[in-house]
Amino acid sequence: MLTTDAPASRRTAPLAVTTVLLALLGMFGPFSIDTPFPAFQEMGEAFDASEASMQLVVSAYLGAFAVMSLFHGPLSDAVGRKPVMVTGAAVYALASVGCALAPSLPVLLAFRVLQGMSAGAGTIVSRTVVRDLFEGPRAQRLMSTIAMIFGIGPALAPIVGGWLLLLGPWQLVFWFLTLFGAVIAISVLLLLPESHPPQRRTPLDVRSVVGGVVEVARMRPFLVLTAASAFSFAGQFLYIGAAPIFVVTLLGQGPQDFWVFFVPMVAGMVLGSFTNGRLAERVSGERLIGGGQAVALSGAVVGVALATFPATAVLPWAVVGSTAIAFGTGISMPVYQLALLDAVPHARGTAASVSTFCMLVLNSLLTALVVPVAATSLVRLALTSLALLSLGIVLFHVHRHGTRRPVRAVPAPPPSPEVV
Repeated sequence: MLTTDAPASRRTAPLAVTTVLLALLGMFGPFSIDTPFPAFQEMGEAFDASEASMQLVVSAYLGAFAVMSLFHGPLSDAVGRKPVMVTGAAVYALASVGCALAPSLPVLLAFRVLQGMSAGAGTIVSRTVVRDLFEGPRAQRLMSTIAMIFGIGPALAPIVGGWLLLLGPWQLVFWFLTLFGAVIAISVLLLLPESHPPQRRTPLDVRSVVGGVVEVARMRPFLVLTAASAFSFAGQFLYIGAAPIFVVTLLGQGPQDFWVFFVPMVAGMVLGSFTNGRLAERVSGERLIGGGQAVALSGAVVGVALATFPATAVLPWAVVGSTAIAFGTGISMPVYQLALLDAVPHARGTAASVSTFCMLVLNSLLTALVVPVAATSLVRLALTSLALLSLGIVLFHVHRHGTRRPVRAVPAPPPSPEVV
């Protein structure tokens, strides 16, 4: 249901339109990371760059995304959600033009940084819109529905990238991202309501923004829950970040074959999100997270076993583990996201920013430092994924025993800024 304190200015567009737009805003991440994957080999040849150097195309984007994620949420708390999302999408489109016209790898990396700095405006702020407009079971069901639609992105993006390479050179990938950013900016401007009314906004000044970020960053239970969420997802993201090496080098596939990894993985993620939505009113959030983590952990163990034996270290067996991990992650992640937002009800944008910053710093480090080492063999990749996931599970249990109240499947805003 709509929140009871929603004024007239917060009335929503048709629910279907709002849901699709929020999901598309979340797709800035997978489209920015996954669409260029099939072009890595061609880009590397054009710029005379190694596989390790081409990983910088991902890590530069993620690093910039992480740094700016600290500011998108607080800015939306101060000026409203809509201006931040529209401006971010427009800047993203311009940065994509720069990527398409880049004459060298350093120039491309510079515009990838600009892409990362702007993409978070949609990805981060759109999450807070859900909690601005809806509460209770409706909020969790909508978050699960958005996750299901959003889940199409990681599967669709590399397929689109492969098709674009059949039509033209690697630059065509970034012209596509230019169009994507422009369409999103116009759609949000015309169709999405402003969900954060003036009377609920925070002061717009550097001291308030920085102070809000510091306040949230000093909440130990919030940070532990954020770390649990980040490492739980890292087991899956390791495969995503390693996709160019995993698919092409380790599995021996071509630029048009990324679907063999992304389609089953995303199917698992979507099915997990669907399962979460169906269980929202019947199973507690703590049990949903625990069940999702058990499924993901089992998948990671199976992935290690399959990668160990030559007979199963090939397709389709090679993607069974990552698909099961994605299914478990899809069950637990919507609960994580709502719990983190409700941890700071007076500044949900800031909470989204800090949690996203932590996750993206981890993902950027994984892409730049861990992937080149872990992706040297299928066994090593599977073992590293298992270790990351196990750490996330341990951190979640640390959070459980360190707080008096469990995470809820359908959280209600608490009276003070503490983790649900």
